[in-house]
Amino acid sequence: MTHPTTIVIPTYTEKRWSYLQRTLESARAQTHRPDEIVVVVDHNPVMFARAKAELSGVTVLENAYPQGVSGNRNTGAEHAGTPLIAFLDDDIIADRHWLARQIEPFADPSVIGTGGAIVPAWAGPEPRWMPAEFLWAVGGSYAGMPTETAPIRNVWSANMIVRRETFAAAGGFRVGFGKLGDRNRPEDTDLCLRMSQIGGGRWMYVPSAVIQHEVPAERASFRFFVRRCYAEGRGKVQMAGLHENDALGAERSYLWSLPKAFLRHLTGAVRGQGVNQLLRAGGVVAGVAAAALGGVVETISSRRPVRRPAVKAAQ
Repeated sequence: MTHPTTIVIPTYTEKRWSYLQRTLESARAQTHRPDEIVVVVDHNPVMFARAKAELSGVTVLENAYPQGVSGNRNTGAEHAGTPLIAFLDDDIIADRHWLARQIEPFADPSVIGTGGAIVPAWAGPEPRWMPAEFLWAVGGSYAGMPTETAPIRNVWSANMIVRRETFAAAGGFRVGFGKLGDRNRPEDTDLCLRMSQIGGGRWMYVPSAVIQHEVPAERASFRFFVRRCYAEGRGKVQMAGLHENDALGAERSYLWSLPKAFLRHLTGAVRGQGVNQLLRAGGVVAGVAAAALGGVVETISSRRPVRRPAVKAAQ
C-alpha cells in the first residue's frame, strides 16, 4: 500500500521565512515522497505574494477562513486530494524517515490518525529548571509518553497525519478555537476527540517518526513557561466544555504522575545529583500551580454564557 499523502504547512509571518524554507527542505527530502506539499498563508498578503513568487514545487494558498491556524490547516486539507493528510508546523525539521514511519499504522483500517515524536530544538541552552514531564509547554514530547508505537488519545498538530475522509466527517479543526494572539487552546486534542467519535477509530503514537521543533530563546524563559501552563489550564477547561463525554481523563492520569516526578527530582537533589534536580522539582510545582489556576479562572469564567466556536465540515 503506497499511502498517497499531502503535507499541509500553515504559516503566517515573514519573520519565520527561514524556518519555513528549512521545513520545506526537510519535507522534500522524505524517503516516502509526498504527493503534494501545500503552504497556507494566514491573512498576510505580502507573505502570500512572496511565497507564490519564491517557493517552487509547492502549492501556495491563502487561508479561506477567519484568521487563525485552525482555518489555515482546514484550507490546506480541503485542497488535498490524497487519502492521507499530514500536518507540520512551519518551524520544524522532519527526519528523512518521518513520513515513511508515521504512515505505517494506516495499514490498519481502524487507525484514523497518527502522531510522532517532537524533539525541542533549543535556540540556546535548555533551561536547567525544565522538567522533562513539561516539555509539552514548548511543543515537545514529554516524559511518560509511549516509547514504542502504541494507541494514544491525542497527538499534536505540529506532527499529525489524518485520514482525509474521517477528518472531513468530523468537520476539520474547530475554526475560532486554537492558538491566536495570547490564546492557546488545544485545537488538536479537540480534533482528535471528535475524529475518534466517528466509528470508534484509533490514534497511534509513533515515537520513531521524529521531528525537531524550534524553541526560540524567548520561549525558554520561566515567565513563558508559567504563562503557557496557565493558558493550558484555561484551554483544557474550554475544550472539556465542548464535549459531552469526559474529555479530561488523560489529563487526570498525567496529573497523578507529577507527584512522582517531583519526588524523583527532589530525591535527586538530596542525594547530591546537582542543583538542577532541585530546580526541576520547583518547575513541576510551578507548572501544576499555573495550570490549576488557569483551570479555576476558566471554570469561573465559563459560567457566563459564551458563543461556541463553529465546526465547519471540510470539503
